Amino acid sequence: MSDDSKDTDNQNSTNQNAKDVTMTDMTPNEGVLKGKRTDIQNPDLWDFPMNYPLSIIGHEGEHEGLLNEVKLILGSQFPDFDLASIEVKPSKTGRFHSARVNLYLTDADQVNTLYASLDNAKTVRMVV
Repeated sequence: MSDDSKDTDNQNSTNQNAKDVTMTDMTPNEGVLKGKRTDIQNPDLWDFPMNYPLSIIGHEGEHEGLLNEVKLILGSQFPDFDLASIEVKPSKTGRFHSARVNLYLTDADQVNTLYASLDNAKTVRMVV
């Protein structure tokens, strides 16, 4: 930039034009999500009863804590689930661990409750 008054005039006119621009709200899918973030959004796509494989990824360094918390959650919500069948595997780098399970789900409320519980769990980073 120079000390030339033309540069200042151009800059001022650009700033004035920016103030006059009206932005359209570009929020995607406005009004589509219903319920909580952990609720099923399209229940028609689910075919109950069903086998449902699930990977629960824990925070870094939470190997034992993750396993214990997953056992508590699954044991309380699925009394018939065999807790010994939970497979815990480290990531390629060994920083994270995932607990892999295969659940038998009978209705959407089970899914919503499960995801809400896992979302509130302190050791759980992500559920896939």
